Amino acid sequence: MTRVPSPSPYAPVIGFSAAARAGDLVFVAGMTAVTGDGAIVGDDAYTQAREALRKVGEALEAAGARLDQVVQTRMYLADAADWEAVGRAHGEVFAEARPAAAMLVTGLLDPRMRVEIEAVAHVGQG
Repeated sequence: MTRVPSPSPYAPVIGFSAAARAGDLVFVAGMTAVTGDGAIVGDDAYTQAREALRKVGEALEAAGARLDQVVQTRMYLADAADWEAVGRAHGEVFAEARPAAAMLVTGLLDPRMRVEIEAVAHVGQG
């Protein structure tokens, strides 16, 4: 197994990696718009979703995978009203890949966070 360290300020306390690769599968932890120093990129759902997806792509690359190999995503929203903005960002990034996806409304760790996105990629053949 290969683990990609997370730059999140929460990672040392919670004990998680940005991504973990097990064989042909890469699991990307829930990514938010939080920076390594605890700041939040953007105050709207679309900007935060784009930042979270950028970080998903970065974690995938560090684990030897690409965005077009993503087979599943989960989007966690703090507010159901943000579904369209988050969905638009997701659609822009995954327009061709079209992974199986879920969108859920839930509380997030920091009240400034509007969205958290996790992903699973398959890097094998087929």
